[in-house]
Amino acid sequence: MSDIHVVVALYAKAGREDSLRRDLIQVVEPSRREEGSLSYDLFVDMNDPRRFVFVERWASAEAQNKHHSQSEHIRHFQEKGAANVESTEIACFLTRVI
Repeated sequence: MSDIHVVVALYAKAGREDSLRRDLIQVVEPSRREEGSLSYDLFVDMNDPRRFVFVERWASAEAQNKHHSQSEHIRHFQEKGAANVESTEIACFLTRVI
């Protein structure tokens, strides 16, 4: 099975950038420690401070789905932090072709 890359862009509601940043930072370290996590980084767009981007690399789609999506810290974010999110974009990629 091949590793995958996941890119998740979250847009903060106007005026909620700082709250969303704090919420997102809380999921980084626990996500990095999850089984199957190869890398997990959070960025803020240089041209749009409302746009936060996770760039994730997982050993398999199963690891990402089973361990990450169902984790306590992600569930907590969905229950509490998601209120600061205006919209989300998600893209999944297989490892580089060349």
